[in-house]
Amino acid sequence: MLVAVSERRGISIWWWAFGYFAAYAPYSALTKALSDGQLGEKVPGNRILPVSTTASFFAMAIFVFATGWWRFATRRKIGAREVPFPTRWTALSGLCGATILTTTTLAYTIEGISIVFMMLLMRGGVLAMAPIVDALSGRKVRWYSWVALALTLASLAVATWGRVELKLSTFALFNVALYLAAYFVRLRFMSRLAKSDAADVTKRYFVEEQLVSTPSALLALGLFAAIGTGGFEEFRRGFTELPFSPQVGWALVIGVLSQGTGIFGALVLLDKSENSFSVPVNRASSVLAGVLATLSMFALGLGKPLALQEGLGAAMVVAAILVLSLAPMLEAKKARPGT
Repeated sequence: MLVAVSERRGISIWWWAFGYFAAYAPYSALTKALSDGQLGEKVPGNRILPVSTTASFFAMAIFVFATGWWRFATRRKIGAREVPFPTRWTALSGLCGATILTTTTLAYTIEGISIVFMMLLMRGGVLAMAPIVDALSGRKVRWYSWVALALTLASLAVATWGRVELKLSTFALFNVALYLAAYFVRLRFMSRLAKSDAADVTKRYFVEEQLVSTPSALLALGLFAAIGTGGFEEFRRGFTELPFSPQVGWALVIGVLSQGTGIFGALVLLDKSENSFSVPVNRASSVLAGVLATLSMFALGLGKPLALQEGLGAAMVVAAILVLSLAPMLEAKKARPGT
């Protein structure tokens, strides 16, 4: 299903979506399990971030250099050498990426809120802004993108309907708001500067954004740890205690998987199609990964079962994927001569 795609769009976006799904399922499950104390000592989200972000940094560097994509970055001469260097706009987009990286990990460590619900909440917000970004960028939104958008937004409504017991803390609301604000700015930059038929343009933007996002997140965590008081104690403990604890291996795996979601997720969003197509593909992949993570944790005795509302919401996401994958194929078939 994930590789069924029109000739016009090509296969790449669906392969990236599969990679995003494959990294996101274990990433979200391990983050939730580690923060809930299911993998030994309970490790708060703020304490996980220093080690996981360090692992993300090295995973990013290995990917960029192993693929050779670093060669597409803008160069700046520093001394006698020319080095890859981001532009002003890719640097700002990278800062948004750093915000998304940290807020996503923290979202899955909030007590009393399931992985799937947090996914639907954050993904629903990004889905709602996709056509707005397209309108601001002057991009045409096709009918099947509107249908998929409606289905994915409906999945959020179904997941929250009638859940009077659900209460979001101030921290949870702030985390979601920061996540959505970062995504809005990032999508605007991507639409204006990176969504192109030229692969070189897309790769340049991707690499330059990656050069900023994880390093800046790691730098911010280091500054928080240096403060070390007034709510920043856990960041310090993440640098000074977690690396020497039995849970450090899990945090390293979480970091690598987190970077995997960052890489594959960004490549889905950078597809040349309108945001109202690429964003639902991106969001749907992560929601399905959240469902798999929840079911897997329940099967292993590490978490609660999937709520009925969340299961129905996930089913709507599956319907959105079918619309996005099959409708372009049917349109392409009708457009061929003799059909």
